[in-house]
Amino acid sequence: MSSYTIRSMTIDDQNEVTSLIYHSTNAWYQSHARPPIFTGEVSVASVFCEVYEALDPGCCVVAQCDESGTIAGSCFYHPRPTHVSLGIMNVHPDHFGGGIARKLLQFIIDLAEKDDRPVRLVSSALNLDSFSLYNRAGFVPRATFQDMYLEVPEDGIQRGAPPEKLECVRQATIDDLDAIVALEEELHHIRRRGDYRHFLENESGLWHMSVIENPSGGINGFLASVFHPGSNMLGPGAMRTQEDAAALIYSELEHHAGRTPVWLVPVEASQLVQKLYSWGARNCELHFSQVRGKWTKPDGIVMPTFMPETS
Repeated sequence: MSSYTIRSMTIDDQNEVTSLIYHSTNAWYQSHARPPIFTGEVSVASVFCEVYEALDPGCCVVAQCDESGTIAGSCFYHPRPTHVSLGIMNVHPDHFGGGIARKLLQFIIDLAEKDDRPVRLVSSALNLDSFSLYNRAGFVPRATFQDMYLEVPEDGIQRGAPPEKLECVRQATIDDLDAIVALEEELHHIRRRGDYRHFLENESGLWHMSVIENPSGGINGFLASVFHPGSNMLGPGAMRTQEDAAALIYSELEHHAGRTPVWLVPVEASQLVQKLYSWGARNCELHFSQVRGKWTKPDGIVMPTFMPETS
């Protein structure tokens, strides 16, 4: 049995971690008779290192094999004022069964416990190994989301009726930052101002963000999206109602005309889900929100994402 050293990722490790993310993620899905998540060059998976490092420099822990010196596992994490978010975790197929994921997870749990903060994550419902890992460590499933996707035509959504309230949706600006942060704290009971500042400033050119205005003042919701060869996804977002969510999703999908974005919606938001079906959306997976520690049930509609992962 190999031994491993748990340490922080360095800049020199980033290419190796990118390769690990690409190959280990694809290997898991293909071993379960599903198509690979990443296609094309390995470098498409670099978006995780790039975005995560821009948001939280130095917040990635790796497991280095003492025998070969190779990186056998990695896990990003995101310290926030209200919680610690667990980002993408990967273990190389050659090192499955070595307890690497458990050691990486324990590192982050210990870090969160020092500050008495809960740990939050989004994990695939298809991966019972990861579910068991988190469940044994004290994580509790709190919500279920269905992953949906739509091949948006070049000239926009062609099927179904547009949602109500579209006239209230506009592109977000940095002036909306305070309102976005306040709405998420009101509905979702978490705070992550730095994430939304990063999306709105958009120095990388990867992000887009919309808000839906309340005619009486303020906003009723927001939704971000990312476009990169390694990730085309809507989220994160929070909205007061299913109608607000439908208008924001429609608007962001139109922004991604000619692409095939993925997004997560709560399974219990039945009216919203049916509306999405009417536009041609399909399901591709299920995900659980899991929390270790204090949790307050959210209000409204919450749309988590994988970059950064928080639910």
